[in-house]
Amino acid sequence: MEALQASLIELIRRTSAEIPDDVQRVILASLAQEKQGTIAESALKIIEQNIELARRKSQPICQDTGTILFYVDCPVGFDQIAFADTAREAVRQATRKGYLRQNSVDSLTDKNDGTNVGPGAPTFHFHQHRADEVSVRLMLKGGGCENVGAQYALPLERLQADRDLDGCRKVILDAVHQAQGKGCGPGVLGVCIGGDRATGYEHSKTQLLRKLDDRNPNPVLDELERKVLTTANELGIGPMGFGGRTTLLGVKVGAINRLPASYYVSVSYMCWAFRRHGIVLDPAHGIAGWLY
Repeated sequence: MEALQASLIELIRRTSAEIPDDVQRVILASLAQEKQGTIAESALKIIEQNIELARRKSQPICQDTGTILFYVDCPVGFDQIAFADTAREAVRQATRKGYLRQNSVDSLTDKNDGTNVGPGAPTFHFHQHRADEVSVRLMLKGGGCENVGAQYALPLERLQADRDLDGCRKVILDAVHQAQGKGCGPGVLGVCIGGDRATGYEHSKTQLLRKLDDRNPNPVLDELERKVLTTANELGIGPMGFGGRTTLLGVKVGAINRLPASYYVSVSYMCWAFRRHGIVLDPAHGIAGWLY
């Protein structure tokens, strides 16, 4: 498993230090849209400089290197236990090398053993498929953006939000309004319509694995994504809540089945330091290619 460990360490390093190209393109386009001389323009310029500095020095782009989330697509028979053990050791090594901050603490004692490994840390999501290929996606999700996630149960009288797509639009925009620039905006929303409380949040985070420039294959959800993005960027909240035209960089919405008694809309918020990368492994567990 030495080759796999080396591949995962490199995945962690790159995810921590380098913003994916699709995210950086949107950030640069947003900078061009802000008025010159405004605080919003200044905030985005600082973000741009931070991105370049982290990439050049191969250092974490944020002091909070976040919750470590592995998403693994693998064939039937793949040894998930061995992979998880190897990934935990990769996380320990990456932490020693400084690619990850020593962020993970025991929830009962507040003690930090300095490894980023413990109950639930890192987190693994395995998905079997019929192909022989193994792909690994990694998301590092900071605590600040996690704090402004939200979950709504429709109908919601406060917002006059019914159990329909317009009701979904209202609560998603309410989540943006409630954040008010907290969570290190401009951000990206991952949204799930349906599910239960647990699966709704889980599915909302998987939406953040999509590229920002993709199009939702469901035309109804594609229209909802575009409406929410346009409206959110007209709210005037702007980068870090300083005002401006860039409140969100993207909106990604999925839908899963629910029970008739429940209608949840789960919103996961990702900060501008949108850290997610992915690799395809070759038969020897080296890196055959990058997914972002």
